[in-house]
Amino acid sequence: MTTTSFADLDDHALASAFASGDERALREAYARWSALVFRLALRSLGDRADAEDVTQQVYISAWRGRHTFDLTRASLSAWLVGITKHRIADAHEARARTRRLEETLVSEASVAPPVGDDDLAERVMVAEELDRLEPVPRRVMQLAFYDQLSHSQIAETLGLPIGTVKSHVRRSLIRLRTRWEVDDGPHRA
Repeated sequence: MTTTSFADLDDHALASAFASGDERALREAYARWSALVFRLALRSLGDRADAEDVTQQVYISAWRGRHTFDLTRASLSAWLVGITKHRIADAHEARARTRRLEETLVSEASVAPPVGDDDLAERVMVAEELDRLEPVPRRVMQLAFYDQLSHSQIAETLGLPIGTVKSHVRRSLIRLRTRWEVDDGPHRA
């Protein structure tokens, strides 16, 4: 194969080289099918940044899992499409989790002042966690939850791309959720 360009290989030969771990085959598989993967993700998710993330995740997953690829069961392109469907589903689930957490935080931020100690403790914990964020993510979260601005309104207010705003919100919410899960664990006195 040293004299043959990977671009000249048929799909079967490329799949065989991919499965055997040849990185040139990964590059060629990306060149051949990344546009298809991206289109599928974009059509389902409706967001370029999310579709780009899914495309990257598909190829990382495929490369890491290449030992599970069976050329006798599917073509490499069909296998990549299958991985794409799973990554798209993962992205939708992540969005749903983020949305549920956003709704919870917004409803908690907009209620009357807390009456019980537990409510006060939660508000203090959220405020402390927001204070731990870097300045830009902190400002994004403050606008989202205290001012109740949408992602696009935050992007416009701060002059940031909407994908960046969404990334800040997602990472910050994950951090908050992780903190809550740790604080609610059985080790808590």
